[in-house]
Parts: sequence; structure tokens; C-alpha cells
Amino acid sequence: MALADRWLLPDGVKEMLPSSARQVEALRRKLLDLYDSWGYDLVMPPLMEHFESLLTGGGKDLELNTFKLVDQLTGRTLGIRADITPQVARIDAHRMHVEGANRLCYCGSVLHTRSANMLASRNPLQVGAELYGHAGIESDIEVISLMLETLYASGLQDELTLDLGHVGIFQGLIAEAGLDSAVAGQYMELLQRKALPELAEFLSVLEADEHLIGLLAALPKLNGGLEVLAKARDVFAGSSDSILDAVAYLEQLASMIKQRYPAVDLYFDLGELRGYNYHTGVVFSALTPVFGQAIAKGGRYDAIGKDFGRARPATGFSADLKTLAYLIANVNGSTRRGVLAPESDDAQLMRKIADLRSHGMRVVQQLPGDTVADVSTYSQKLVKQGEEWVITAL
Repeated sequence: MALADRWLLPDGVKEMLPSSARQVEALRRKLLDLYDSWGYDLVMPPLMEHFESLLTGGGKDLELNTFKLVDQLTGRTLGIRADITPQVARIDAHRMHVEGANRLCYCGSVLHTRSANMLASRNPLQVGAELYGHAGIESDIEVISLMLETLYASGLQDELTLDLGHVGIFQGLIAEAGLDSAVAGQYMELLQRKALPELAEFLSVLEADEHLIGLLAALPKLNGGLEVLAKARDVFAGSSDSILDAVAYLEQLASMIKQRYPAVDLYFDLGELRGYNYHTGVVFSALTPVFGQAIAKGGRYDAIGKDFGRARPATGFSADLKTLAYLIANVNGSTRRGVLAPESDDAQLMRKIADLRSHGMRVVQQLPGDTVADVSTYSQKLVKQGEEWVITAL
């Protein structure tokens, strides 16, 4: 790299300048306090671990997204985390020894080998919460509620849509059709891309019961509002209990969410397989019209602790704190104006500055030879009137 280009960052890697960094840090404190008020304890896993530990549970699909490096002390392969959830599962499984429900939260940087989408950076600041040790719908409701409260606390309460799916429907269809892992993988890939013409061609040569082929063809079309669940009951009538139970679960979940959050729009995509190798039940994400991708997402992943020798029911969500702060800044702005104090070693001025700072005000004292800052940075100044230092408009 040429000397003149050393200031450039790698593609997809973003940094934060003062105004955005201030916004992110303020939001981080606010959200962690929110999680604490719900009984979620903060954990801080390390940025790197043994590579295989970061891919445990259902997280092996993270392998391509995880940076590798060699430990200079042992020669073992280490990984820089691309997702904090497997680390929290390790903590629950082997560090805390909690038998009942265990509520944990986190906020930390992760690094991706490739961006998740065109709008994402490769170094998100992941914030989230996980609930271990409870398998009922109540824990899914709690986590979804906390995800929505996270967005409300971030100032993103308008026109929110909650997207719901359940991987049990896909799993049930695959089992009924008797598809092997290779064929199931092809079908899953077509579902994820919503490639309906290619899917039709794939199913036309598939050796399976004609009725089941019809169900496999119907799955990617089952998306929309609450009416989709009624349609799914008709489409899957006579199918296995696991499929019908998954549809019934979504109906019950939708009713409970609507009771708590009537203003949130519900959308159902029964062919949604985001994180299929990771999740074991309901999957969900939150969307807003001002951003082209999900702003928070999560689901149930009961198998995540298996590789640590202690599989426990688990459900949780995560979001990129930088994205949330960016959306807030677009709505509210992120500049925090301060008070400008003159260059002086006057003892009374020093006491006044200390008092203002102790009450949370931003006070900057001029340095010798420094130029006066513009109004966009400071809205007030300290001036001496008689024997007192007082704040006046700049």
C-alpha cells in the first residue's frame, strides 16, 4: 500500500467519528440498562477464541464468515468472532452452572469476512439478549417483547413490522418427503432465494409423492398477513403433527404479541429459513420502512449448547447497534452542543466548570491560541458577570 493510502480502511470496514460514536455509546448504555431492568445479566466474551468453539451448536454456517488466525503461543487456529451467541451459549453451559432460566445480555464488536448485505458493515457492534433453560412459548414471547422494547428505546417505534416463521414446517416437510441431506440442501437454497421458476423445475424431476411435491411447491408462497396461517392449516391438513403444531404455535404467538403490541404489524413467511442450520423453532425479525434490511432478528436454537455437553433450551435476538444509532441520527440528529469556557485559571471559573460537568453538561475550555469554535459545535458560553460566572448564548 502506498504511503498516501495508509489512511484507507479495508472494504466494508467502518469507523465512527465523534458525533456517531457519541450516539452509539449513549444507546449502548441505555439498552444495557433496559436489559438489566428485565433481569438480564451482562457478559463480555473475548473477541477471539479457539476456532472450533465459535462454530458450535447449530453455528457451523458461520465458518465462512469467521476470520482465522494462528495463536503464536500454541500454534492452534483461533477465530475472531462473527457472532456472540455461541460464546454466550458456552458461558451458560460451562461457566455459570444455572439449572433454571438464565438471562444474559451482551454488547461487543464482531468481524465478518463478508458483509451480511449491501447495507451492512463487516465490523458490526452486536447487541443482544439470550434466555436459556426454558422451552415454552412464554420465553419466546419475552425475548420478542424485549427485542421490540429495544427498538422502542432506540426511538424506532413507528411502522414496525415483525416477521415470523418456524423452521419446524420445513423440517416436517423434508421428513415426510424423505429427502436426503443433499436434495434437502438444494431445496433449501432455492427457498432462500425465492427462485420460484428454478424451484418448479427442481420439483418437476423430484422423485417423491405427488401430494408432497405440491406441499413443497406451496411453501415459498405462504407469506403475508394473519390469513397465511389459516391458509397453511388448509394446505397442510393431513400432514404430520410437527407441521401442524408449528402452524398452531405461530397462531398462538401472534395472538399474544398482538395483545401486547397492537401497533406492530405482523408478517408471516413460512418458507423463511434464515439460519436454518442454527435455529430449531420460531424465527423472527423486525423491519422498518426507513431501512432495507432487518434491524433486529432472532429465534429459538435449542441445540446450541450440545457441543459443550449441556444442550439447553435457548431463545434470543441480536441487532447491530451501529445500524440502530444510524437510523436514530437520521430521524433526530446526533449533535450534542456544549458550553465554551474561556482560557483562564480563575479558581471560581474552575469550580463552575466542574459543577456543570458533574451535572452532565459538556464543557470545553479554550486553549491558548485556539480559535473560537463555531455555533454548530457550541451553543453556549461561560462569561463573568460581576463576581459570578454565568452561561449565556454563544
